[in-house]
Amino acid sequence: MSNTFDLIVIGAGPGGHALAEHAARNGARTAIIEKNLWGGTCTHRGCIPTKALLVCSKHYADLKKMKRLGIAVGQPSFDFTAMKRHQQQMVRISALGVEKSLQEAGVAMKAGEGKILSPREVQWTDPAGNAQTLRSEHIVIAWGSEPALLPGMAVSRRILNSDGFLQLQVLPENMIIVGGSVIGVEFATLLAELGVKVTLIELLEHILPFEDEDVSGLLNRELTRLGVAIHVSTRLLAIRETADGVQADVVQQGRDFELTAACALICIGRKACLDMEALNRLGIRYDRNGICVDAQYRTNIPGIYAIGDVTGGVMLAHRAMQQGKALADALFGDGSIVCHETSVPAVVYSHPQVARIGLTERQASRQGLTVEVMKSDYAANIIARTELMGQGFVKMLFDGDRLIGATIMGDAAADLISSLSIAIANNLGKKELSKWIIPHPTLSEVLIRS
Repeated sequence: MSNTFDLIVIGAGPGGHALAEHAARNGARTAIIEKNLWGGTCTHRGCIPTKALLVCSKHYADLKKMKRLGIAVGQPSFDFTAMKRHQQQMVRISALGVEKSLQEAGVAMKAGEGKILSPREVQWTDPAGNAQTLRSEHIVIAWGSEPALLPGMAVSRRILNSDGFLQLQVLPENMIIVGGSVIGVEFATLLAELGVKVTLIELLEHILPFEDEDVSGLLNRELTRLGVAIHVSTRLLAIRETADGVQADVVQQGRDFELTAACALICIGRKACLDMEALNRLGIRYDRNGICVDAQYRTNIPGIYAIGDVTGGVMLAHRAMQQGKALADALFGDGSIVCHETSVPAVVYSHPQVARIGLTERQASRQGLTVEVMKSDYAANIIARTELMGQGFVKMLFDGDRLIGATIMGDAAADLISSLSIAIANNLGKKELSKWIIPHPTLSEVLIRS
């Protein structure tokens, strides 16, 4: 079989997977190299396993609502081992889905290490140590990302990152979570719903500091109601293992104090996976955020591209997927598929969920925009009330007639945001949205005002 391809992709996470599949379906002879597991971080250490566990904790927490609906469930309990089996099954299904879609598209799947030798050559080394040189006019780096740690910090048996947490087989009695952004509040939600005593510390003034302020306030109240002790404006000075747990030294507004727990979970974000040796050898430009690319995902070296988390920016699976599709279409299609950063929705899978597209009020103000805010509450929606969904809201921002941002907080926010994503991607305004007919009674009616 020929070792010459139209496209070689290194990394089979969401971006690399989407790129390879779309390119192959456009007729390009495509190879993809993956050194670990098909599906990458999202499938094995990120989106899928965390959401599988959050589904379990939400169903367990929602049992408390059943009596209000006239349903007796007795004394609820949970089996964390069974929850882990559900997590593992969802990971297997997702990974198999990635493999199946690549196979059906005709992509040459190569397990092992991919090393770029030149702008036209990649050395593929299979798991047995056999090496071959593959050639292509187009080589794409999709190395992904990994959990970030503070300088001088290392993971251990009790000081975990998100990867380590997902390997736990037994829940600790209590845990310190460092970082109150997306990953931190998702794990805080999961643990608190399962009865773990959680202490959450965040350096900035609010949890979810980059989301709408109404979101931060409501989620703070909901997590506190679950028993989470939240410390904002709090800096971690040091953390270390003790004989029976961990101890964190922190400072809050000039006051030093200690926090102790069985374990600590470090959730301060993710960083691009950068092979410095390869980048320096090839002369590919990069900075502290990741590999530098232009609007067409080209590096400074002709023939070499990069997509997804390895380029920095907002590290979201669906963003990487759209970038992959857009690059495949630019190289082997008609170029009609694009990825606009302003059209990428973001979701926090806390309970309640948070979903946003476009600008927040704070961001609009910083851009000098005077926006009109339209807000609807879940409390006014009959389906939200009927299904005991609790608190939630939809906030839309308009610059004149045009919708420039929307935030949804509440049950099913992750699904509801898709409609508003379409509106923003197509520059729709009040006139177009006024023609929107939504079936009644549905939760979707919270998106419109009477």
